[in-house]
Amino acid sequence: MTGYRTLLEEIAVSRLVGTADHAKVRDLLTSELKARGFVVMEQRFPARPSPPLWGPPAAEGVSLIAVRPRARVTVWLTAHYDAKGQPLSMAARLVVAAGCAVAVVAALAGLIAGGPPIVAAPAAALAALFVGLNRITARSPGAVDNGAGVLTVLATVDALPPDATVGVVLLDAEEYGLLGARVLVRERAHLLRDAAVINFDGIDDRGPVIAFIHRGGPTVDRVAGALGARRARWLPVVVDGLVLARAARECVTVMRGDWGTARVVHTPRDTVARLTLAGVHEVAARVAEALREVRRWRVDDTPSRV
Repeated sequence: MTGYRTLLEEIAVSRLVGTADHAKVRDLLTSELKARGFVVMEQRFPARPSPPLWGPPAAEGVSLIAVRPRARVTVWLTAHYDAKGQPLSMAARLVVAAGCAVAVVAALAGLIAGGPPIVAAPAAALAALFVGLNRITARSPGAVDNGAGVLTVLATVDALPPDATVGVVLLDAEEYGLLGARVLVRERAHLLRDAAVINFDGIDDRGPVIAFIHRGGPTVDRVAGALGARRARWLPVVVDGLVLARAARECVTVMRGDWGTARVVHTPRDTVARLTLAGVHEVAARVAEALREVRRWRVDDTPSRV
């Protein structure tokens, strides 16, 4: 098994769905899961960006589903492993989206008040700008989004005993509109039906930990408590947990970051160099502790890898 830092350096490369680097990262992650005793299955599906995203051609998405032999999974640890770039960071797009919303409200108010159709021009211009800025590129290494999330899955597994009834799903094409999660729920919802899902998406070294609770329950509550996380039922972000919760008994997305994180996500600045992995280690350790308590798994005495 590869050390966490080295592994992040190997997976934090431009890995747009369907590219050669994307396939190399998938093969590497498959090897890492097998080294941990998992049997790895692939779920393949056509991947085309969902509107208003646009840019790359259709490709084949491949999610990885990993289980240990003869183990009935009670907890799934999930993260998406694909990455994308965009002309603006996540933070900048949120600002533009907010501007669009304000402009639309103002335009509707003007039209209702009897104003001329021209009052809708600013809203239309901002909407066109927003769509233009949703072009997908291959210009982000995706270290925090979501290389760090993938590492947190593996680090959590490493902190649990080998007989812990956890499974791993590394979802593909999240950046195309949660496509991997949608296909999983559509075709294999039975895998999630009686299980808790802990989804990791963007684990920075800085900022507060956020538990985006999609469907609550004892496991989710214990995880959020162990993390000391700010609990949220709604956030202006789109994550796989929103879809996975449709099939799972419990579901939460764990994130860590701040406005500075949002300013680098989906840009060339989302690199390994800005991460110490302190966030990965802390989040993984606390999630593993919570799972040991709620599931009564014995403490793993295996030293953590660095």
